Amino acid sequence: MRDQEPAPLDPGRRLSTKEAAELLGVKPETVYAYVSRGQLSSRRGGGGRGSTFDAREVEALARRNRRESTGPSAAGGELSVRTRLTLIESDRYYFRGVDAVDLAMRHSYEEVAEWLWTGRLRPGSTFAAPAGAVAVARRAVDSLPEHAAPADLLRVATVAAATADPLRFDLSEDAVLGTARTLIPTLVAALPPAGRDRRDDRRDDHSAPGRGDGRGNGRDDRRDQAPLAHRLWTRLSPREADEASLRVLDTALALLVDHDLAASTLAVRVAASARAHAYAAVSAGLGVIEGPLHGAASGLAHRMLQDVLDQGDAGPVIADELRAGRRIPGLGHRLYQGEDPRARALFSLLESIPRAEPALLAARDIVDTAARHAPLHANVDLALAVLTASCGMPATAGETIFAVARTAGWIAHALEEYGERPLRMRPSGQYAGPKPPRPLPE
Repeated sequence: MRDQEPAPLDPGRRLSTKEAAELLGVKPETVYAYVSRGQLSSRRGGGGRGSTFDAREVEALARRNRRESTGPSAAGGELSVRTRLTLIESDRYYFRGVDAVDLAMRHSYEEVAEWLWTGRLRPGSTFAAPAGAVAVARRAVDSLPEHAAPADLLRVATVAAATADPLRFDLSEDAVLGTARTLIPTLVAALPPAGRDRRDDRRDDHSAPGRGDGRGNGRDDRRDQAPLAHRLWTRLSPREADEASLRVLDTALALLVDHDLAASTLAVRVAASARAHAYAAVSAGLGVIEGPLHGAASGLAHRMLQDVLDQGDAGPVIADELRAGRRIPGLGHRLYQGEDPRARALFSLLESIPRAEPALLAARDIVDTAARHAPLHANVDLALAVLTASCGMPATAGETIFAVARTAGWIAHALEEYGERPLRMRPSGQYAGPKPPRPLPE
């Protein structure tokens, strides 16, 4: 028998914070989170003390929450999660209602991240990493085998940074935002400089004259105040960066901040639904991102692009991919009928970098050759491959860029999920095994 809906409230009644929380089945602080996200409106109570809430609004929100947790979705049984962060439609995507490509082309990664987190732009935003967290994260990363993948390094750095933060269990919005602004630069700082052994003592990176003592104490490293893209570049490429290349990397980070409920983001929201702290939620995302159909896809595109550059023709390379029964990396996206808008934006910026021209021509050759087999457009993985291949970066660099960028989006989703009912991300399994009871096995 279905639970009965509660009796309707008096439409003109105002509810106290406690009453609204009880009706919604959440804590009082979550009620204010709903207000900050525009899901409820509030008014100061009599005498200016406390807030009151429209009973009809609260009742409608409670009904939506119940439908979301118990009813089938409109997507034919697929999980559907209400979010105010990213919308994808008509081959475009938007962050909090603003065209994401326009944001990324005009603002830094840090500014776009702040917009996604708070709905406010903070011009000139920078992220700084605590010296203690960096030291712990670096020691953990340096202990890993040389063949460890980027996601391994970042996952270990995340766990290590969490151990250095005794306040990590504070899930209030201000605390989680504080974690976001320090975790992302800590992850970048924990990565080894490009072209160096991870277990090197990093003297050149930290303890050279004017750069501190190598232990993260009293450092005077101006790169710590540089935009995140500048710091990340030194972890990806041994080459000196020019302004045009840095702009492409910064824009790539901003474009990749979020992309609705991708697989890794769903994992983050499940963790946040169980009230895992922000570091643990990010770790959940990093655990999923390694898949070849997700964050690692750009590495496959990089290797294919390098083969085309080496052979001078996409034809035999594409033929080998098809002969092996593999999908061609860097092409097509289930959410876009035409070209991935992120790829289009990056290609336009890469055209201003002379050394990227061979890789751009190879990418166009791949798209044109593959079009004879299937009408697929370039996606962001192919654009990342052009960036990494033309800037002396390894094939795994695209995965690193993706993971660092998406950490901001994961934390935005975790924050949103902390404002929802706990453990709502709990689908029911459809048992398809043998019918019980069965005898005990012998």
